[in-house]
Amino acid sequence: MEFYKYQGTGNDFVMIDNRDLTFPKGTSLIAQLCDRRFGIGGDGLILLEKDDQYDFRMVYYNADGNESTMCGNGGRCLVAFAHFLGVFENKTSFMAIDGLHEAEVNGDLVKLKMIDVDTIESFSKYTVLNTGSPHYVEFVDHVEDMDVYMEGKKIRNNDIFKKEGINVNFVTQTGENELFVRTFERGVEDETYSCGTGVTASALTFLQNHNQTPVNIKVLGGTLKVYAEKAEKGFHNIWLEGPAKQVFRGNLEVK
Repeated sequence: MEFYKYQGTGNDFVMIDNRDLTFPKGTSLIAQLCDRRFGIGGDGLILLEKDDQYDFRMVYYNADGNESTMCGNGGRCLVAFAHFLGVFENKTSFMAIDGLHEAEVNGDLVKLKMIDVDTIESFSKYTVLNTGSPHYVEFVDHVEDMDVYMEGKKIRNNDIFKKEGINVNFVTQTGENELFVRTFERGVEDETYSCGTGVTASALTFLQNHNQTPVNIKVLGGTLKVYAEKAEKGFHNIWLEGPAKQVFRGNLEVK
């Protein structure tokens, strides 16, 4: 079976063209393929499948082998993969677990439309919102000095969030319209180099009190941009933009 490896600002994924539905969707197999020592290695595995109404369907699995909610960088990487396979030319629409997405490709840059966000819950220290996946956003003074693994793990496993799990983002404003975001991701159960839905959640939290877009966001793996428009409730016309590149391709034997 042929596989591909893609990364978007350091968020990396195993990609498989499953339009013929031959890939065996086993949790242990997917976890093994995502293992960085005993497999290919990746933050997740994504299947590109056929869809009756749109160009393709995205099926996303976390590194633990479980099918999961929307992944923004994974979506951008899948768009780049579909473009490489000749599924579309410049613009596309595809179905994911959280609904319909649009996207466009310009060289190595992929711009992905995210779902509208109607509900943003603000608490004294943090904000909770769902940008296709559930996110906790907390602004801190010096995110570069934080132990994101330990602090994120505590929050993800506390009594409030443990049952469903949540992705934890720590954010520092570094300029007029610039943020530095670091994310602990559920399913991966570690800090990742980037998280597309987390970057989006952080930008929307910031934009509650600011108007100018795009918001430029630094992550450990590079830079991203988020565009959004305020709506009567929350935000709409939300786009996530950044690089998505093929790293390598190969063949694997599935027993």
